[in-house]
Amino acid sequence: MSRPSDASLPRAPRTLPAHHLPSAPPRHALAAGIALLALSLLIGLLIRVGDRPFLQGLDDRWAAAMDGSRADAATGFATVLDRLGGPIGVIIPLILGGCLCVYGRWRSALYVCAAAVLSSVFVVLPLKHLVDRPRPPHPWVLVNDGSFPSGQVFSAVTLMLAAAIVLFPPRARRWWWLFGAAYVVAMMWSRTWLHAQWLSDTLAGALAGAGTCLVLWRAFAPLLKTEAERTASNSLWL
Repeated sequence: MSRPSDASLPRAPRTLPAHHLPSAPPRHALAAGIALLALSLLIGLLIRVGDRPFLQGLDDRWAAAMDGSRADAATGFATVLDRLGGPIGVIIPLILGGCLCVYGRWRSALYVCAAAVLSSVFVVLPLKHLVDRPRPPHPWVLVNDGSFPSGQVFSAVTLMLAAAIVLFPPRARRWWWLFGAAYVVAMMWSRTWLHAQWLSDTLAGALAGAGTCLVLWRAFAPLLKTEAERTASNSLWL
């Protein structure tokens, strides 16, 4: 009795690893993202209407608590974060996108650039124009017009979320969430410590950033799924 050759034996289907990259969006990503964006818009509308802006009492109390001096170490740290959230905050996601392209992950690069760079033009700038909220008096750093929402906090949130989606599997992502949350909270603190924005501006920037990332995650899901499958089969360049 002849032994069947290996070529004639049926091959088991190749399965993808349980946690391939980039990560797939959760089931309700689109609904959650729209809700967060709507909440940010609602806060802005409540601030715009009426003689006294909504949440101004909380903002005033928080601003009064930020009573440091321009020469202390906290201000130096806040200034470093201000630089990171400024022009450098645009360069970092572009560098990340370029590195992803080098490895053939151009779909993830598109998502990162859309979420962490282009979205600011289509979300933050219209909100600033709509709400047109004045800055706190006497900011310690150079700022433009329009305090609401915080563009720097928005950029911090989108960068942390986009990096988590395209770079980290679930186990490593738990540590990244801790780092990302600490970075976003520090950025929110720095904007108020430097009297560049009100506390509610930073909260709205965080909500808008998270909502934008979730909506775009859902929109880019087909491209990211294709990349995840090709990553698992080592065929990114095909």
